[in-house]
Amino acid sequence: MTVNPHDGDFRAEVVPLRPEERREHYREQDAPEREHRSPAILDDGGEVLDAVIVEETPAVPVDSPNVVGERGGWLEERRAYLDTAPAVVPPWLRDKTEFAENAKLTARYYGHKAGFHAARTPVYALRLWTRAPRGTVRLTYRWWLWITDAEARPVMAKAAAQADPGAWMALTSMQTKRTGPRRRQSIVVAVPAAVLVTLAAVLLPVWALAAAAAGVASLLGFAGRDPDKPIVSRYVSIQIMRPLSSPEVESALEAIGVKGRVDWPEPIQTDGPGWRAEVDLPGGTTADAVLEKRKELAGAMRRPLATVWPATDTDAHPARLVLWVAKQDPSKMPRRLWPLLKSGQCSLFDPIPFGFDPRGRLVDLPLMYANMLMGGVPGSGKTSAVMAIAAAGALDVTCEEWIYELKGSGDLEGLRRICHRYVSGDDDEHCEAALDGLKALEKELKRRKAVIADLPVEDVPNGRKTYPHLAKRRHLRLHPLLAIFDEAHTLFEHEEYGKEAGEIAARLIRKARAYGIILVFTTQRPDAKSIPKGVSDNAMLRFCLAVAAQPANDIVLGTSMYKRGVRATIFDPSKEQGTGWLARSALNTEIVRAAFITQDESHAIGQRAYALRKAAGTLTGEAAGETIERVDDSTLVDHLRAIWPAGEDTMHSHRLVEALAAYKPELYGSWVATDRPVEAMSEDELRELRSHRSTFLSNALRPFGVRTRQINKRGDGGGGKGLRYEDLPERRGGVDDDPSEE
Repeated sequence: MTVNPHDGDFRAEVVPLRPEERREHYREQDAPEREHRSPAILDDGGEVLDAVIVEETPAVPVDSPNVVGERGGWLEERRAYLDTAPAVVPPWLRDKTEFAENAKLTARYYGHKAGFHAARTPVYALRLWTRAPRGTVRLTYRWWLWITDAEARPVMAKAAAQADPGAWMALTSMQTKRTGPRRRQSIVVAVPAAVLVTLAAVLLPVWALAAAAAGVASLLGFAGRDPDKPIVSRYVSIQIMRPLSSPEVESALEAIGVKGRVDWPEPIQTDGPGWRAEVDLPGGTTADAVLEKRKELAGAMRRPLATVWPATDTDAHPARLVLWVAKQDPSKMPRRLWPLLKSGQCSLFDPIPFGFDPRGRLVDLPLMYANMLMGGVPGSGKTSAVMAIAAAGALDVTCEEWIYELKGSGDLEGLRRICHRYVSGDDDEHCEAALDGLKALEKELKRRKAVIADLPVEDVPNGRKTYPHLAKRRHLRLHPLLAIFDEAHTLFEHEEYGKEAGEIAARLIRKARAYGIILVFTTQRPDAKSIPKGVSDNAMLRFCLAVAAQPANDIVLGTSMYKRGVRATIFDPSKEQGTGWLARSALNTEIVRAAFITQDESHAIGQRAYALRKAAGTLTGEAAGETIERVDDSTLVDHLRAIWPAGEDTMHSHRLVEALAAYKPELYGSWVATDRPVEAMSEDELRELRSHRSTFLSNALRPFGVRTRQINKRGDGGGGKGLRYEDLPERRGGVDDDPSEE
């Protein structure tokens, strides 16, 4: 039956459906765009039929040739290859230091092997000679089996048992043909050998006979060796890990919950003292998920935690996992020494040696024009990191070092003798001293700003900041100044000094770095209370050791670093002390283990640094025996309150200026200076003098938001500019508020 249910040329096929087929059709309508119900159709008998009109829709290819061809031409493909192609010459051949270390390691290895076995040669000889009897018996037995044709005996015995004389005779004849030549060969060898042994015993000296006997005994001992008791001593280091393989990685990923097929964009390759594997994880899984399960991954791989280091490859895509596995457990390897431990100096204008990455490569730290925030749970190794920085500053003879160790443990005591300021303790007086140090730094910052502002342009070619050539001019006093506040939360959480300290530290960390003042803050409680927001937001260099959770991680490393996969929660403080994430910026992070310097070594460094500074004449402050005076951070408002007469609500400005000059002549003496004595002045001149002095005070009070007003005091000078005591504001902290330096 042909049906045309619509106008126009519409081709369709009408299919009658039974009731059960209709129900099945309704359940399985999975392509409504291709098929739809037709209107009711009557067959020839008038019965209503359900029909499905199946449209003939042409197939459309999903992969368009235009899109597929957008990869680029021949040059684009080659350029992409060169961007990611491995180096022609391996890095260990291009790096002189690494090549020299590898060459030394190779020489040490083979030298040790040769010496190890050479020292045990007598033991090996004795083992061989004690096995000589067994070797003699073993060789004699083999010779007897050979000469008697022992392998044919079972066949002859079988022939005899079957009572087959013909077969037995044939086998006997064949055996005679085999054993006869063997006996004759034995006689031909044995007779000359016996003659030679007799002649040697008569003609050769004793030492030659001994050497020959030792050689024969050694050969016999070799023949009599026992596989279960080797002659040569062997040593296999239990620290050497088995080579990394793809089945191991895939099974470990599956064990920690990464389901699906993984891809290998690059083969597993040797990378320094370990192996590097790059894996593309299944869809929907990011490398960050593996980073969070580092401990579980190491357990699934049956390897020590310190040897397994997963990382992300942000240059590729979020699912690219870079897994580096060390060949040896770093915790059981000899300690890598800080490069300047025994000798050498450094300059803070250049990057300083700080620590080592998991591959054992030295990591430098650019301290100049930067500041640093460091945090981690107790016992995570902050002292190691701080010591490496403080020791580097000590070995720069131009660096002025201030250390505030607010834990009171004396961990930095070894460098005390070179410090301009040194404070150790966690009591109120130590916190007060640390606050005074921040005030002194702010005052020093202001001095340096004024000095650099007055320099000619040729001295500051790349902006107004301190430079190495300026640091060499001692009269300018623009040398590096390294200020370390260890366990700074002790100060910032102090009830009396914490708030002011946080405000000053926030101002310093924003401005001081350009002027050669380097601030380093460390804490074992990285939270919003222990580290002021102004400090955590403006730190440039960040080093986060083991922490417990995401908030502490992001306070030290910066906002959203946890989401980017930079997570210090992966570190075990009991096994990875001194190891943390070093962030030079949000996109420049790496795992570093700070160089460990013992207390004895720090005292030796301090003694060497003291001698260097003594020779250079750069000892200052407490190191030079000077007494550090507290910073006078009082302001004009404080001085006015100090000299304000009791019981007076208002005062004329010129009277206050005269009192200020008498109270602090070094600050306000210039305000009352005149060309000739006041007694010789006329009334008009005195009136003008008072007006000038009032103007001085008015201008000086402007930063404090205080304005002078007209004051009338009958019988005490009449009317004139003056102040009301109630207009004086509450004390404001900060050296920037001191008008005496304007």
